[in-house]
Amino acid sequence: MKKVEIHPDAVERVKKFVINDPQLGFGKYVVPIMIQAVYDHGEWQRFDLLPYGPIQLDPCSKVLHYGQEIFEGMKVFRHPDDNIYMFRPEMNARRFNQSAHRMAMPEIPENQFISACEVICSYSKHLVPKRLGESLYLRPFMIATEVGLGIKPSKQFLFIIVASPSGSYFAGDSVKVYIEREDIRCAPGGVGYAKTGGNYAASLKSYSKTIKLGCDQTMWLDSVEHKYIEEMSGMNFFAVINGKIVTPSLTDTILDGVTRKSIIDIARSENLVVEERKISIDEILSAIHSGSCTEAFVCGTAAVIAPIASFMDKDLSVHDLPEASGKISMHLREKLVSIQAGRSEAPEGWLHRIENLSF
Repeated sequence: MKKVEIHPDAVERVKKFVINDPQLGFGKYVVPIMIQAVYDHGEWQRFDLLPYGPIQLDPCSKVLHYGQEIFEGMKVFRHPDDNIYMFRPEMNARRFNQSAHRMAMPEIPENQFISACEVICSYSKHLVPKRLGESLYLRPFMIATEVGLGIKPSKQFLFIIVASPSGSYFAGDSVKVYIEREDIRCAPGGVGYAKTGGNYAASLKSYSKTIKLGCDQTMWLDSVEHKYIEEMSGMNFFAVINGKIVTPSLTDTILDGVTRKSIIDIARSENLVVEERKISIDEILSAIHSGSCTEAFVCGTAAVIAPIASFMDKDLSVHDLPEASGKISMHLREKLVSIQAGRSEAPEGWLHRIENLSF
């Protein structure tokens, strides 16, 4: 494993950085340092902690033309004892490499990935928020930097980690969902399970329509039958039907969410029944009207858990959830946030303490 080289100017810059805004928002502020690593000649050359700043790319860099890019999203929390912890980082490291494999990009050894995250977290420790529900959000990403217009996998790459002290992703308590019945986000055999920018770019056209219609999130259905629920543009989906928690079973078109997995684990530890299976949108709408679907919610690293208030269909009909406040979803959210913040005991291996390497 390569040691991260610490640049003194980065240390001086982050020492002086403060945020006085009580409303952090999400992704509004970025700490003034970043991790950077270069891949060339078949291996990772070095890892550095540098001042945050622009990256210089040749106009013919492959990422700009062929979208060879991946990223992750993960969180760091301050506990009551003032120590800071990453939440299940090995799952992010594993998923990052799964994305890299699908996008013909080099993998980063899990211990190297986690070590790089530890360094930027340690030097940003004083910027990890203290309030419950807030965190330091990490965004590791990798781009193809080889120069040339030929369509082939790059042999040169840049890996970067940036960090953002962040609050809630959603301003409101619940979200309104628009059901996308025409466009698709991805298809079987494609890159739907990889965290690559193209998946999110494919969602933006529909998202613009979603916002114009007064909704917050787009629900994507399968690309073959336009029938089965997959996910939102950046979040997984759950519903409560006849007292059971149901969520779409994972396929190569659905992102394997860390929050999704954690919710399932917590729910089962609470003796709640969780079913992972195919769910049609018509089943959900029918269950809402019969009263058997009492609530539904979305989840993700940024959003944590947010209950769904309503679904809007193609004909603009609105289907309201009986429990828009999300009795079960909010119970699960409270449990998860409490574990992340160190206010409840965490299952073994869920929290990764950051040692004090800084200053």
